[in-house]
Amino acid sequence: MTSIIFPGQGSQFLGMTKDFFDNFKIAQDTITEIEDATSISIKKIIFGNADNLLNITNFTQISIFAASMSIYQTLEKNFGFSNLNINNMLGHSLGEYSALAAAKSLKISQASSLLKIRGELMNSAIEPNTTNMAALIGLNCEDIFSIIKNNNVNVEIANDNSPLQIVISGSNHDIENSEQIFLSNGVKKFVKLNVSAAFHSKFMIEAQKKLSFEIDKINFVDPSSAIVSNFDASINKSINKIIENLKLQMSNRVRWTESIKNIEEKGENQIIEIGPGKVLSGLIKRITNKFDIISINTIQDLEQLKKL
Repeated sequence: MTSIIFPGQGSQFLGMTKDFFDNFKIAQDTITEIEDATSISIKKIIFGNADNLLNITNFTQISIFAASMSIYQTLEKNFGFSNLNINNMLGHSLGEYSALAAAKSLKISQASSLLKIRGELMNSAIEPNTTNMAALIGLNCEDIFSIIKNNNVNVEIANDNSPLQIVISGSNHDIENSEQIFLSNGVKKFVKLNVSAAFHSKFMIEAQKKLSFEIDKINFVDPSSAIVSNFDASINKSINKIIENLKLQMSNRVRWTESIKNIEEKGENQIIEIGPGKVLSGLIKRITNKFDIISINTIQDLEQLKKL
C-alpha cells in the first residue's frame, strides 16, 4: 500500500539529481525532453548555476520538476517501480504536476510546458517586492485561522504543511504587521520567506485564470494511480475532478496535512518521496507516525529500495 510524493518550491539545490544524470541514460533523456519542450537550458541551471537562475520562480519550478522526473523515470525503467502497488500520487504545489506526469495523466513534455507558463505567471502575477510569505512555527492550521479571524489580520493561509508549520501569504505591509500578533498569540517562530510573491493566495487569481486557459489546451487522461489534490485534499481517479482542482490550486491553500491524513485513513502505510531534498518526509513525520517513509534523492538512497 504505497503512495508516491513529489516536492515543491524550496526543495531545490545546486547539483540536484546530477548523480542520476551521470549514471542513467533515462535521466539524461528525461531532462533533454524537458529542455526541448521548454527551450530552457535545465542542465546549465541546475548543474552549472547559469546566471544564478535556480532560485528565480520562472526557472525553479521547471528545474525541480526535471529533477523529480529524471529520478522517477530512472526508478520506473531500471528498478521495477511500475511493478509496485502504487495507490496514490501527490505533490506539494508544483509537485502535483510531477505526480500527474508520473501517473501518466499527461506527458512529461506537456507538464513541462504548463510548468514553464506557471512559473512565469506566478513570478509576474504581482508587482515585485509588494507581497510576501512567512512560515509560522508552533501552531496548527485551526489555531492560526482563529488568530487571523479574531485579530482581523489581513493575511491568508497558503500552506497547511503540518500541525506545527503553517505558511501565510499577504502584502508586505500586512505580513510585517502580523508578526507581533502571531508571536503574542502562541506562534513560536515567524520566518519570512525568500519568495518573489504571495503564492497560493488572492494575489494569484488572475494568474490562475490564465493558467486555467492553458490547462484546457492539454489532453489529460485518467491516471494510473489516484491523485490527491492540493486544493481540497480529495483522492481522485476521475480526470475531470483532478483537472477542476488543478485549475483552482494556484490561488488556494495547499492542504498538505489533510492530504496525508486522508491517505492514512485509506490504510496506506508506505510513502516514497522522489525528488530533491527530504522536506516532505520531515513534514509527514510531524503529521503522523503511521508511515514507513523512504526518500530517494541521490543514488545512495537507492539502497532503501531493498526495504520495498
